[in-house]
Amino acid sequence: MGVMDSKVALVTGAAAGIGKATALAFAAEGASVAVVDSEEQRGGLVADEIREAGGRALFIPADVSQTDLANAMVGATMSRFGRLDFAFNNAGIEGDPGLLELCSDQNWDRTLAVNLTGVFVCMRAEIPAIRDSGGQGAIVNCASIAGLNGFPGLAAYVASKHGVNGLTRSAALELAADGIRVNSVCPGAIETEMIQRIKVEQPELIERTVAAHPLGRLGQPEEIAACVIWLCSAGAGFVTGQAIAVDGGFTTQ
Repeated sequence: MGVMDSKVALVTGAAAGIGKATALAFAAEGASVAVVDSEEQRGGLVADEIREAGGRALFIPADVSQTDLANAMVGATMSRFGRLDFAFNNAGIEGDPGLLELCSDQNWDRTLAVNLTGVFVCMRAEIPAIRDSGGQGAIVNCASIAGLNGFPGLAAYVASKHGVNGLTRSAALELAADGIRVNSVCPGAIETEMIQRIKVEQPELIERTVAAHPLGRLGQPEEIAACVIWLCSAGAGFVTGQAIAVDGGFTTQ
């Protein structure tokens, strides 16, 4: 018996990396999991992995930046599992790096659409479902240390992640009376597929990145997942409106 038996969690961007680790972590705690991603094949495999381990999972293909798909995502979750208790709005993109003055309208619009508008439309769909399920639920949004600090060459990404933290704080105040807690996690450099690619293409950048984290290593997706699970647990029952850095000490400098 898991501590989240009878609970239902929804995870966006769940096909790989932090999202996959969190979907698996929710399932390990006993929750039914709606696995959401735009990559149907890989997302479906995550749902299969949960079911093969004895858990309950539903894969839902969706581009989270589209209102109708976000609404359908929550509708499918409610139809299959009958409730929604936890949501981890994790889907995001890097965007194209470059100086602000060279940032294209297309790069700006797409980065903000997925990283910020995507969180907004997902939350707007999730909130009534969590409230209708009896409240006392929790929403966690994935921001970044780029939502706490500035980084040259990443204007669109930094703006989007600062926006996620602002949206999180406002929603936390609105939903406190309903007993729905809203927080964000702000990962530092985490060993995902993007990092693996950079290791091959720019090994010196990875060395500098590791050196910039006081703990002297990259984080693991499972370490972010553990924070998300805690934020959704009774142990974090007095925590809301927070942007929690999970960054090996990066933002303390």
